[in-house]
Amino acid sequence: MWVERLARIGYLAKGIVYAIVGVLAVQAAVGSGGQTTDTKGALSAIAAQPFGKFLLALLTVGLIGYMVWRFVQAVQDPEHKGDDAKGWATRLGYAVSGLIYASLAFTAIGLIRGSGGGGGGNSEQDWTARLLAQPFGQWLVGLVGAFVIGLGFYQLYQAYKAKFRKQMKLQEMSPTEETWATRIGRFGLGARGVVFCIIGFFLLQAARQSDASEVRGLDGALQSLAQQPYGPWLLGIVALGLVAYGIHMAVQARYIRIPS
Repeated sequence: MWVERLARIGYLAKGIVYAIVGVLAVQAAVGSGGQTTDTKGALSAIAAQPFGKFLLALLTVGLIGYMVWRFVQAVQDPEHKGDDAKGWATRLGYAVSGLIYASLAFTAIGLIRGSGGGGGGNSEQDWTARLLAQPFGQWLVGLVGAFVIGLGFYQLYQAYKAKFRKQMKLQEMSPTEETWATRIGRFGLGARGVVFCIIGFFLLQAARQSDASEVRGLDGALQSLAQQPYGPWLLGIVALGLVAYGIHMAVQARYIRIPS
């Protein structure tokens, strides 16, 4: 099935992007170069390598595959999430994820073409400013911030319960592979949950102060960790967690159940 193949390639591409973000942040934490960056910054790092545009082209196919799979999950509901409030919320989340990775694929295409990935600026601050300009804008931004924090806590809950195991073909793994896949998945989801909570906190700050410049994306969340007491240690642990999340996505690419 072409959709299943696209989905698996997509999980792998997502994993590569997160792993690069994590590796760069680990290097920044230990003082050996590197930087705190976001997923678009990871694409720029790939573009700067030998054969970077070729690698980006392969990655773009994967990102488009992930985007398509998310939209299939949202519209066709192959996992039978249902039409109740919880089901629609889950499917809406899939659609939002699809849009995010469509934007990332567009950035990759821009880098391949040499146009800088769609221009400069801080997209998070730009859309926050637009929201704040609307009636009840502070409330809207605050709701988005609360939602992102909720996603962060949900990721932490998934890490604690290892719920991702239900989606995987565990019978195809050896006991050792299953154990390590579970540990790595928990560590990765936990780190991603922490990052989401930090991003949500900055959104709440932006809403409270009605100031879009308070907003931080993934790179800003990592920078804020580095500025805390014991910052290099905190950044290093979360960065390793993002690398683990990248590995988790690669494991998902191989073992996740894709409904027909």
